[in-house]
Amino acid sequence: MTEHFVTLFDSQYLLHGLALHRSMQRHVKAYTLWVLCVDDKAFDVLSTLQLPNVRLLKLSKLETADLLRVKAIRSTAEYCWTLTPFAPRFVYEADDEVNRVTYIDADLWFLKHPQSIFDEFTVSNKQVLITEHAYAPLYDQASQSGKYCVQFMSFTRYGAEVVRKWWEERCIEWCYAKIEEGKFGDQKYLDDWPERFGPSVHVLQNKAHALAPWNATRFNQSEATFYHFHGLRILSNHQLELGSYALPKQLIQSLYVPYSIDLKNALKDLEACHHSFQWQPSSTKLKKDLSLRAYQIYSVLGLSDPRELIEW
Repeated sequence: MTEHFVTLFDSQYLLHGLALHRSMQRHVKAYTLWVLCVDDKAFDVLSTLQLPNVRLLKLSKLETADLLRVKAIRSTAEYCWTLTPFAPRFVYEADDEVNRVTYIDADLWFLKHPQSIFDEFTVSNKQVLITEHAYAPLYDQASQSGKYCVQFMSFTRYGAEVVRKWWEERCIEWCYAKIEEGKFGDQKYLDDWPERFGPSVHVLQNKAHALAPWNATRFNQSEATFYHFHGLRILSNHQLELGSYALPKQLIQSLYVPYSIDLKNALKDLEACHHSFQWQPSSTKLKKDLSLRAYQIYSVLGLSDPRELIEW
């Protein structure tokens, strides 16, 4: 069975998207990656690149009246979050033969084929798959950011629509980068899905499949199916900022360094099609928000400063 995945990003996130694709070419191989291009420039660049196993969706041709209404009052990030529940819908509308689609964040990077995840999902006999953040105790932000992570979510064509549609409606109503009345972006809406939609929703039991900065000290890298490069910023064609989490040096060497190589090769692809990439600014929020506790964690564990840069 060819698995169908969908991700979304604009032209400023192309490097991450291309790195994701490279990892899928290495590890997934028989798949289709649908890319919902949030701006037309991303669509044009990807059309030029003609990546194998990729099918493009042009958002400007798909935006509903509801989406256009909220687009004007939300930031780019908030609008991308609003789009997430629409992404599987757009795939199903584009291809009648797709029976299951998995949404993946563009900053994911596969370390192996996700077959074990799909096997567990199939055995569950449910229609929606979600994953937990599975925070390491030092980084537990479930009360603010949610117990579950919008990073890898599967929806079947038949049976999942009630869940997906409910989520779509909630994101149209409210989807902002702030905590308000138990909501945060598109993500906190997932908190009660196992109760609200119990017969339909499966929570991935093997939490180690989904490795990320917030749980990298909890799980062994060898067990992971993918790594979520949350918080990584591309400051220039020479430096990457890794984010605010304490990361084991071994993890930086084994994951962040090879990821940086994929980013560098992706940059060459963009330069070949004359796309000018705009470097991201260093995170002023990161510099303001790092607490004394975070620095203490680094000190105790003997780890590097959280604003460590990788030269690439």
